[in-house]
Formats: sequence, structure tokens, C-alpha cells
Amino acid sequence: MITSSIKQRIIDKGRGAIFAPSDFLGIGSRASVDQALSRLADQGVIRRLTRGLYDYPKKSPRFGFLSPSADDIAKAVARKDGQILQPSPSMAANQLGLSTQVPSKPTYMTDGPTRTKKVGRQVIQFRNASSKTLVGAGQKTGVVFQALRYVGKDRVNTQVVDQLARALDDNDLKLLANQSRHVPAWMQPIIQQIVSNA
Repeated sequence: MITSSIKQRIIDKGRGAIFAPSDFLGIGSRASVDQALSRLADQGVIRRLTRGLYDYPKKSPRFGFLSPSADDIAKAVARKDGQILQPSPSMAANQLGLSTQVPSKPTYMTDGPTRTKKVGRQVIQFRNASSKTLVGAGQKTGVVFQALRYVGKDRVNTQVVDQLARALDDNDLKLLANQSRHVPAWMQPIIQQIVSNA
């Protein structure tokens, strides 16, 4: 019964979903959830990525089961451990098209401990960060603040401002203006420019 309920919820999430036993605690006890996930992994319905983390893998006709993205894994780990997550400045700059460099090791800022997590062939770093660094975590605004850290106070020009303004919708811009009072003083006039340029 529990196994079929969990299986249905996983299928509803769609291929590529990553989850932890804690995501299903409303369905049954921790022991029964663990047992059900173990059973589904044995049946090949889901895949065990690492201790306490599973995925419903995406399938390619050519390559078979695909590995989940570092971003999806990091989000699942943070959710499982009840932590806040923010991409590192270099990752944020890459995501927003301000840098073409792809960091060799995906790195995330978090309110949890500094650690490295290996999932399959992927190595993901989590670095403990101050609450100032985590402003806007989990939102597009947080990625903008991190990208500005990467670019640096003296290298922000109109091109950077325009690029960031284009990446945000009206709700993001309102949020950006509200959250700007929590970021370093040098960023505040840049945030005003982004908001007025959009």
C-alpha cells in the first residue's frame, strides 16, 4: 500500500525528480518509507544516488538512464537537510550569461556545514556562508546578488546592468528592490540601475 502510494507520487513528479525519504513522511513511518524506496530501487523504478537520496531517472533512447544535474542534486540535498542554498558567485555569473567559464566543481553557499558530496561521478561542494551572502537564496534575485559579487564593484558596466535587468520579470524586480537593503552598500546603486533599466 505504502509502496504504491510512494510510487504514484514519484511518477506524478515526472522523470528527473530527485527525492529523499523525508519527502514521503506524510505517507508512512520513516522505516516503512525506507523499505518502500528500497523495494522500488530493487525493481528498477527509481535509482539510489547516494545514502538517503534517490531519483526517477530521465531516459534517453540513445544513452539509457541520464545522470541528474548538479543543480538538482544540490537542491535535493539542501531540502533533505533543511538548508538554504545559493549558487557560488562564479556559478551565478555563468547562469546569467555574464561569464562563459563553467566552474569545474559546482559550488553552493549554504547555512549548513562546509562539506563535499559525491553523487555518482559528480562532486558538489557546499560552503558555509553568512546570512548576507544568502540574501535571496532559492530565488532569481539571489543569483543576481551572487553574479554581482563575481563581477565585482569596479567591473560593473551598463552591459552587465542590462543583462541582469533582462533576466528578471516584474516580480523579481520588486523582490530585488526589497532585498537590496540587506546586501553590501556598493551593490545598492547598481540594484537601483537594474530596477530602473528594466
